Amino acid sequence: MLVTRRVFVGSLAAAAAVRVVRAQEPSPWKAPVLDGHLHLRREVAANLTHMDGCGVTKAIILARDTAADQINEARKQSAARVVWAASTDITSPGAEARLTEAVKKGALGFAEMKFRVAADSAEFQRVYALAAELGVPIMIHFQEVPHFEGEGVFATGFKQFEAMLKKYPKTRFVGHADAFWANVDARYANEAAYPSGAITRGGVTDKLLGDYANLFGDLSANSGNNALSRDPQFTPDFLRRHQDKLIFGSDCSCADGKGSGVAQANNPAAARLAGKCVARETLTVLQSSASPEIFRKLVWENGHRLYRIQT
Repeated sequence: MLVTRRVFVGSLAAAAAVRVVRAQEPSPWKAPVLDGHLHLRREVAANLTHMDGCGVTKAIILARDTAADQINEARKQSAARVVWAASTDITSPGAEARLTEAVKKGALGFAEMKFRVAADSAEFQRVYALAAELGVPIMIHFQEVPHFEGEGVFATGFKQFEAMLKKYPKTRFVGHADAFWANVDARYANEAAYPSGAITRGGVTDKLLGDYANLFGDLSANSGNNALSRDPQFTPDFLRRHQDKLIFGSDCSCADGKGSGVAQANNPAAARLAGKCVARETLTVLQSSASPEIFRKLVWENGHRLYRIQT
């Protein structure tokens, strides 16, 4: 639901005093943090509350193209903390024109592209070509297993996605969601949204990240957290090997950056994160699994480089 510009901008002022207090709280992360996956909320103040609560310095706000004016009004007051990436319905006429206009209005990428068509569909391929033309990355939600009855699946066919990486070498792809992260395991066969247990090396995701310079990974949501936390023997080396290709994100809908409210909305399969902030949980895993130098890359440097964010 879109909010009016007056409410949207006014919400920044309402949160200003709170942010001053929270800014004085010491960060537990010992590095600045860019949240590469934070969905636009009803009021931008709610985004800032989440960022302050979990120790995030800056965020890429994901929003529909129709929110461009509201976001840019907000950035006038909080440009140091907020940038954005745009999405639109790629299955409807005019999608390419709408995304192009969003980039003209400041969107730094296409995200999150979550639609019920195959990842190699004509609709997606038109947008892949456009992303290359405009020089922006595109984040794709790969999901082969529904979270609940009637949900459906999105950008299917990840195991065959190598063909798209080859066909669009100038497109910078950002992989996200269940199928992308479950496929770090060579044994994965679309049997569950969030598989558990030890990871067998050689999975599709692991291989593609290593073989293709134009593929990156978004570590957000229960899917990214699950891949990082399910096998502590696997994670440190995975992060080391792909230290220049991975980007921290939260995709968390908890209210305060500390776990109140709902952390993973409309996702019963992610119940393990109930009462927790996904950002805090994933940052904790990353900090304990990576050297300080690699941690800084994952939570700050890689996202800035990929989205060409001016610090």
